[in-house]
Amino acid sequence: MIKIKHILFFFLIVFYSGFSQVNNESPSVQIKGSVKGKENFAPISGVQVSTNTGGYTTTNAFGEFRIRATVGDILIFESPEFETVQHRISSDEDVDVLVEGFVISKKEKTIGRMSSRSTFNHQRSLDSANFYKDKNLEKSIDFIAQSIAQLERLGNKEELSKSFTTLGEIYLYHKQYDLAITNFKDALTSKKTTKTTLLLGKAYILNGEFQKAESTLSPLLDLKNMIPYQRVRLYEGLGDANKGLSKLKKAVNFYQEGLQIAEKNQISPKIIDLNSKIADAYASDNRFIEAEGFYNNSLNLSKKVAPERLIEENEKVADFYNEENRFDDEIQLRKKSLNELKQLSRQTVAKENKGLENADSITSQQINYKIANAYIAQDKLDEAIPYLERSIVEADSEDDLVVQKDATRKLSEVYRYKGDFSKALESYQDYVAVVDSLYIRKEQEISRAARFNREIATKQNRISSLEQERELSQSKYSLAVTEQQLFQETSKRQKWLIYSLIFGIFLMALTTFLFYRSNKQQKLANNLLALKSLRTQMNPHFIFNALNSVNNYIAKSDERSANRFLSDFSVLMRSVLENSEEDFIPLSKELELLELYVKLEHSRFSDKFDFEISIDKKIDIDAFEIPPMLLQPYIENAIWHGLRYKEQKGFLKIGVDQITNEILEIKITDNGIGRKKSAALKTANQKKQKSKGMGNIKKRIQILNNMYKNKVDVSISDLLEDETGTKVSLKLKKD
Repeated sequence: MIKIKHILFFFLIVFYSGFSQVNNESPSVQIKGSVKGKENFAPISGVQVSTNTGGYTTTNAFGEFRIRATVGDILIFESPEFETVQHRISSDEDVDVLVEGFVISKKEKTIGRMSSRSTFNHQRSLDSANFYKDKNLEKSIDFIAQSIAQLERLGNKEELSKSFTTLGEIYLYHKQYDLAITNFKDALTSKKTTKTTLLLGKAYILNGEFQKAESTLSPLLDLKNMIPYQRVRLYEGLGDANKGLSKLKKAVNFYQEGLQIAEKNQISPKIIDLNSKIADAYASDNRFIEAEGFYNNSLNLSKKVAPERLIEENEKVADFYNEENRFDDEIQLRKKSLNELKQLSRQTVAKENKGLENADSITSQQINYKIANAYIAQDKLDEAIPYLERSIVEADSEDDLVVQKDATRKLSEVYRYKGDFSKALESYQDYVAVVDSLYIRKEQEISRAARFNREIATKQNRISSLEQERELSQSKYSLAVTEQQLFQETSKRQKWLIYSLIFGIFLMALTTFLFYRSNKQQKLANNLLALKSLRTQMNPHFIFNALNSVNNYIAKSDERSANRFLSDFSVLMRSVLENSEEDFIPLSKELELLELYVKLEHSRFSDKFDFEISIDKKIDIDAFEIPPMLLQPYIENAIWHGLRYKEQKGFLKIGVDQITNEILEIKITDNGIGRKKSAALKTANQKKQKSKGMGNIKKRIQILNNMYKNKVDVSISDLLEDETGTKVSLKLKKD
C-alpha cells in the first residue's frame, strides 16, 4: 500500500511539472518594430511576423509591425525576400530587423514612388476594417471597398489578396461562411499564401464541406518553412475535416501531431484546444476511457488560464458525462461552472462569449436548465424544480426566450409527473405565452436577416464591381505601355511565323500520312500472317484429337467401327483442308462440318449424350459467313469435358437464331458437369497443359474483329444456377 502511494505521488509530480511550463505565462507586452534592408534602409512590406505562442501579424507598407507577446517568446520573421530570422524577446523595447542583400530594382522604385500614397491609404483602410470587424459589419465592408478602390491601376496582387483575405475574415467572424469562402478563393487567385489557405480550410469546415477542407489543407503538409503556430492550425484543421468525414482515427493522428508541436513551442491556447478535440474524437468513437483522460488534461490546463476558458471546458466535459449517464459528475461540474460565472461580471462574460462556437451553452440560465435535466434523468424531481425556476427567472431577465421556453415546458412536465396539475397548467400557460413571444421575435429576426443579407449582397456586388473596374483599368494601362513593343515585334516575326507554320503543318501532315499508310499495311500483313499460323495450328490439333478417337476403337478391337469412323473422318478432313486457307466460309458449310463432327463423336460416346441441331427456317444461312473451325473447339469441350463425365446421359444442342436482320446468334448448350467441376477433375499434368484449341480460337477472334470491325462476339456462361451445364453464345454479323 505504501509503494502504491509513492507511485501515485511521483506520477502527480511528473504530471504537474509537465504542464507547469505551458501555463506559467509572464505578463504580455506590445512589441513594435520594423523590417528594412541593411544597405539602403528600404522598408520591406508583407513580412510575416509571428510568435511561438500563436501571435501573428504582417509588416505594413513602411515595414512596421505591432504584436502582443510575453518576455521570453521567440519572434519569427518570414518572407520570400530573405531567409527566416528569429529573435528572443527580452524586454518591451522595439525590435528592428535589418536584412542583408535586399535590393529594390529601378522598376520597383518607380512603381513604389507612384503607388506609395495609395498603398498607405490601402493599409489604413484595412486597419479600419479590422477595427470595426466586431463592432459594425457594414462599416468594415465599406473600408474594404475603399482599400480596393485605392489600389488604382498600379495596385499589386499582394495588396489585393490582403483586401479579400480581410473581407473573408470579416464574413467568417459573422458566420457568413459562403461569402467568406468566395473571398478567400479570390484572395488565393491574386496571391497564394499559407494564412489565406488555412482560413479557407477553416471556412469549409465551419460550412460543413469537410472533403473540400481536406483537399484544400492537405497540400500544405509538404511546405517546409511554415511557422509553428500555422503548422499547429494546419494539423488542427485536418483533424477537424477528418472528424467531420467520420475518419476518427485519422483525425486523432492529426490532432496529436499538432499537440506535439504546440507543446514543443509552448503554444498554450492550442494545447488546451487539441486536448479537448482529441477527447471529442475519442468520445465520438465510443472510446470513453481515452476521452476522459484528455478531457481531464484540458480541464487541468484551462484552470491556469482565463476563467472563461475553464467554464467552456467544464461545460464540454459535463456534456460528455451526460452522454455517459454520469449525472452526478455532470451536476457537480456544472455547479462549478455556475460558481465561476458568478465571479465574472456580465459584461466580461458577454465579451468573451461573443464569437465562440458554443457560446449559447455558457450562460447561467442554460447551465441551470442542464442541471435540472440531469436531476430529472435520475427521477429527482424536487431537486430539479429550483434549478428550472432559476433558469426561467434568469432567462427572463436576460431576454433569452429560447431557454425560457424550454425550461418552462420542462417545469410543466415535472409538475405533471408529480401530480400537481394546477401548477403544471399554470406553467404550461406561461410556456404558451413564451412561445407566442418567441414566434413574433423569430419573424422579426427573419425579416432583419433578410434585409441584412440583401445589404451584404449589395456591398459584395459593389466590391466585385470595384475589382472588375480595377482589373480593367490595370489591363488598359498595361496594354498602353506594351502596345508599341508588341506591334514592332509582331511586324518582324509575323511573316517568319506564318511561313514556318505552313511548312511545319505540311511536313507534319506528310509524315502522318506516310506513317499511317505504312502502319496500316504492316498491321494487315501481321494479322494475315497470324491468322494463317493459327489456322495451321488448328488443323494438327483437330487431327490429333480425331486420331485419338480412332485409336480408342482400335484399342477395343472394334475394326468395323474404326473403319466407319475413318471413312466419315476422311470426308470431314477433306472439307476442313479445303477451307483451311480461307478467313471466312459460308455458315451452311460450317454447320455441315459440325454435324459430321458431332455424329463422329456421338458414334463413340452414344451412351453419354444425344444431340440436336436446330436452325430457324426463316434464316438465310448462305447470307452469313463464319471463320472455319471456329465452333468445333467449343463443341469438343462440351463433349469431352462436360458430357463425358456426366453419370446420366446428357444432351448437346446447337441452335441458330436470328436476332436482327444483320446479326445471328449460334448457341451451343450442354447439361454436363459444368466448368467448375470439370476443372476440379483435371489431373496435375492436364492443369499444366493449356488448351491450344481454345487459345487459338480467342486469338483468331481478336484478330478477325480487329480486321473486320467486331464481326464475331463470343460469351461463355454456366447454364444453370448450380454451376452445372455450359452455354456458349456466338453472335455473328453480316459482311
